Amino acid sequence: MKTHLQPFSGLRRKSGYALVLVVGFAAISLVTLAGLMSWSNTNTRLIERNNQFFSSQLAAEAATEKVLSQVASDFQAGGEAAVYANLANYRLLVPTPAETTAWDDYEFNNAAGAVARTYVARGYANVYTNLASQYSGLRGMASTYRVISNARNTSASANFGAIAQEVQVATVPVYQFAIFYNLNMEIQPGANMAVNGRVHSNAGIYVDPGATLTFNSDVTAVGQINSGKAPGDSRSASSGTEVYKGSKDAKVAALTLPIGTNNTAAAVRAIIEVPPASESLTSAMGQQRLYNKADIVINVTNNAITITSGPNAASPLTKITTNTTIINNLVKTNASFVDNRELKIARPVDVSVSSLTNVINLINSNPSLRTSAAGAGYVVYVNDTRTLPIGQLNAVRVQNGAILPAGGLTVATFRPMYVQGHFNAPTTTEQGTTNTLNTKPASLVGDAITVLSQNWTDLTSILVLPIAGDTTVNAAFLAGIVETPTYLSYSGGVENYPRFLENWSGKNMTYNGSMVVMFSSKYATGKWLYGGNIYTAPNRNWAFDLNFLDPTRLPPATPQVRTLIRGSWQILAAGTTNMPVTL
Repeated sequence: MKTHLQPFSGLRRKSGYALVLVVGFAAISLVTLAGLMSWSNTNTRLIERNNQFFSSQLAAEAATEKVLSQVASDFQAGGEAAVYANLANYRLLVPTPAETTAWDDYEFNNAAGAVARTYVARGYANVYTNLASQYSGLRGMASTYRVISNARNTSASANFGAIAQEVQVATVPVYQFAIFYNLNMEIQPGANMAVNGRVHSNAGIYVDPGATLTFNSDVTAVGQINSGKAPGDSRSASSGTEVYKGSKDAKVAALTLPIGTNNTAAAVRAIIEVPPASESLTSAMGQQRLYNKADIVINVTNNAITITSGPNAASPLTKITTNTTIINNLVKTNASFVDNRELKIARPVDVSVSSLTNVINLINSNPSLRTSAAGAGYVVYVNDTRTLPIGQLNAVRVQNGAILPAGGLTVATFRPMYVQGHFNAPTTTEQGTTNTLNTKPASLVGDAITVLSQNWTDLTSILVLPIAGDTTVNAAFLAGIVETPTYLSYSGGVENYPRFLENWSGKNMTYNGSMVVMFSSKYATGKWLYGGNIYTAPNRNWAFDLNFLDPTRLPPATPQVRTLIRGSWQILAAGTTNMPVTL
């Protein structure tokens, strides 16, 4: 009997081949797995190193932010001089474990090897120049600072992360703005209106025109820029059109007065008040008060009128003159008229600008009586402390002001102010136009500002609604408003910021200047009303005075706001300090 083994032998060979294949695939799989594990491990290490590097960059940024926070605080309190004086202190600022234990694992250096230090240097200093970022197009007195930090996570092997920031600290004349509000700004004109200069609010902006409202320059707000009416305004929505030809930026940095406290409306109002006797002239608030900047102080009580030098003059509060003829020509207190918005009889201190010449000649002949530098114009402060019966309103009225003194004029008071007739409009060819070639630098400052036309007469106001005549006023306005409250009324908006008390229908009110609202009115508190025996609106021939972009043509005692403007933010190679100036 024969046995056939060939089939079994073939099967055995096939099984051997399979085993070889299995072993081969297993080997390949192991090699692949090892590769994948190595790749994964390497990738994990790279991700970890990247994360450590990014965390080092964030730590470096935190160091630069700590410095910039202190720079901003020092600048508001003491100006650029205080910032420059503190350079050595800024270089010692780095995040510390005392702030949070997370900083235990980080080392900081100043890009030159000094540990626990930050690189801080000043670029150009105190240059009147163009501003950066959202405030491009404006000019101010600015200095640049560069801050660089190198940071490393000491618990890891990552390299240093390096961050550089560059900023401008800038002091900006507030009258460079066509419209500047320290409160919520509302603008809702019923007729076509164009705004030709920069617009800024340190709060929000509400825009709801009844026609076409065109902003020809940039509009900025610390809050939001809203299409619609402000809370508390119960009027129905308008159907006009908003046109923004420049940039429109919300959530920008605030532009604040360096008054040494917060910049609320209540705090800022102090700049138009007479200071308390205990306040230092050199304090932050003392340096901002219009009273302290005055060349001429007119004090009016129930019994007397005195004219003295300002408190900052070399001979402070000295009587400039006792000549009754000069005093009586300059100041009168016997007039009265009806202000139907306030429902009161206004009893103004009338100041005749044309009669200032004699007083100016006296202070120019005795420089110790003067506060401002020669040629810098004149600041007149009217301190009306009369006690009047209920129903009567203390006020200041500026008259005969078509031609101003050489160098310019600012008239300020804490009382409501009225300006009657042409102001700073010296020639008939310039009246009614945007031609301000021959005007002087000028501003009017008060609790509220009302424009009375050249046709105004006090007696007419008592009997009927006076009919206005075409009038031109060329001056910056700084005053308060009655805000839109929660009891369903409207502030009147920018279009009614200058108040009126006449029938202006078909008449032209020409205005070239800058409109600044810093606070709420304290004395002229009647809410905005239109028509009836109050007023009707003029043709608004309004423009921003381009002269105010020239620092030599700004009004005397122009308030200056301060801000820190951020420029470049860069990731640097560790140890880099030599980088191009971008501001």
